Amino acid sequence: MDNNNKKLEQYAAELAGLEAKLSELIDMTDHLKVENASLKAQQRNLVAEKSRLIEKNELARTKVEAIITRLKSLESA
Repeated sequence: MDNNNKKLEQYAAELAGLEAKLSELIDMTDHLKVENASLKAQQRNLVAEKSRLIEKNELARTKVEAIITRLKSLESA
């Protein structure tokens, strides 16, 4: 009977260890889900900012080209 108690205690200890590891994995998964959502939001913001900056750059380029064209027409006159 003593041998059976030792085996039961060993199984209980192993089960407790597995439960702890499973709990740790669940916590890690929850943390990673939150982090992933945050990174996705950050990526969306950066993509939107990049788009705005490209648009501003294009507008500035167009204005500079217009100024150069006017300067060239003044030189020709």
